[in-house]
Amino acid sequence: MRHYLYILFIGFILLLTSCRQDFEFETSTGGLEFSKQTVYLDTVFTNIGSSTYTLKVYNNSDKDIKIPTLQLAQGENSKYRLMVDGMPGKVFNNVELLAKDSMFIFIETTIDYNDYANPDSEYLYTDKIEFHNISGAPQTVDLVTLVRDAYFLYPKKFGDGTTETLPINGEEIYGFYLDHADLANGDEYHWNNTKPYVIYGYAAVPDNETLTIDSGAKIHFHADSGLIIGSNATINSNGTPSTYDVDGNVIDNNEIVFQSDRLEPDFEDIPGQWGTIWMTLGSNGTFNNTTIKNATIGLLIDKNTGTLNMNNVQIYNCSNYGILAKTATIDGKNIVINNCGQAGLACSYGGDYNFTHCTFANYWPRPNQVPVSLDNYDGTAPFALTNANFTNCIIYGSSSYGISLKKEGNLFNYNFRNCLIKFFDFGQFETNPLYPIANTANYPGCIIARNSTTNKPDFKNPSRNQLIIGEHSAAKGTADFSFSNFKDILDKNRTNPSDIGAYNFVIFE
Repeated sequence: MRHYLYILFIGFILLLTSCRQDFEFETSTGGLEFSKQTVYLDTVFTNIGSSTYTLKVYNNSDKDIKIPTLQLAQGENSKYRLMVDGMPGKVFNNVELLAKDSMFIFIETTIDYNDYANPDSEYLYTDKIEFHNISGAPQTVDLVTLVRDAYFLYPKKFGDGTTETLPINGEEIYGFYLDHADLANGDEYHWNNTKPYVIYGYAAVPDNETLTIDSGAKIHFHADSGLIIGSNATINSNGTPSTYDVDGNVIDNNEIVFQSDRLEPDFEDIPGQWGTIWMTLGSNGTFNNTTIKNATIGLLIDKNTGTLNMNNVQIYNCSNYGILAKTATIDGKNIVINNCGQAGLACSYGGDYNFTHCTFANYWPRPNQVPVSLDNYDGTAPFALTNANFTNCIIYGSSSYGISLKKEGNLFNYNFRNCLIKFFDFGQFETNPLYPIANTANYPGCIIARNSTTNKPDFKNPSRNQLIIGEHSAAKGTADFSFSNFKDILDKNRTNPSDIGAYNFVIFE
């Protein structure tokens, strides 16, 4: 028995020795490989944390190694933060990595622009991750971030611990009123183009006030944020045409842009990142040379006083609607809308609308969206569709129907003149008097695309919101020139014969 116990003891010792040898780590001599040599953390606003970026480190050798020191070159003073093997920090010692294995390093940053005085409104912040070894100079991976200064608008915090809110429809929402003499931003009713605006919560223009936005201003909304225009208040978004070089590159970006505060490329076209621009009952305004993108609803317009004028406006990637107009009055020229979850343009609860040389597309990836919808609610006088005139417009998308019309009673006046409209009908609407198959009176001069092979708009790349038309477009030269007395959305003169839609045709390379 003793003999067997002795053999068992010796075997146990050998087993422990074998296991110990399997996990003996040699000090790294270099030779690590990386998923990238430079990690670009894209653009961040001052004091706003970045997204988390990843770096993968490979040990392709046959030996288990330990890295004596893995650190940021600026050490504890760096504005970057690392996560290595589940541990946060900026300096790490004896980091182990098995043979033929890899590990992830997670990288974030938050930078105060004012810590690095600079005459410009942005600058590059850089550092390195160093991987030390016993063979000489450390291996390094560069870290690069563009930092922008900004005006920050947000609800005030009060001494009792509460935060400013806005009374909306009997509820309090996270928001604030603009201030004519804010201590940090000055007059918040005048947004300039010297640096971007970043908005937390809903910024509100009180009743009877006016918000003026200068050409070239860039406005960024945090999640669940937006802009509210009060009763008898006015918004004037005064963008001007941008200028381009011979290759089409922007020289002076003069348009006004409303978008989210996520500046990383992965968020460039993600819908629903912020709320809406809400023009409440009785509000007014103009939008010239303005882009609105990645909202829940680009423009929400309740019954406005007077006419909302929109010229050279682009609205993209809205999770619900590009424009949701409720008993509104709008005059729009060169409006382009694409990629909206329900409708690009919804003229709901009646109203009075005139749209000329617009491109209403909708390539949202599901079958029940439309570019344009019209309704007059219950058909009573308060919700009369007084006018809905579409002239020289493209109305096209990925679903079978470009338009959706819902009429109650007789107060439903609409007209499509010289428009290119997608309407693939399979017998459902062939006798419906609202639609172009059974009705020609409301569609004079229109081109109806009834299948996938004829009367195509020939968009350059609708999935990327490039809705300029090519030389093979059915919209080329088929507009009513008597309504073409203004430039296209790229500030190019229209010639006779003119093209349907917001763009003159081009020859694609």
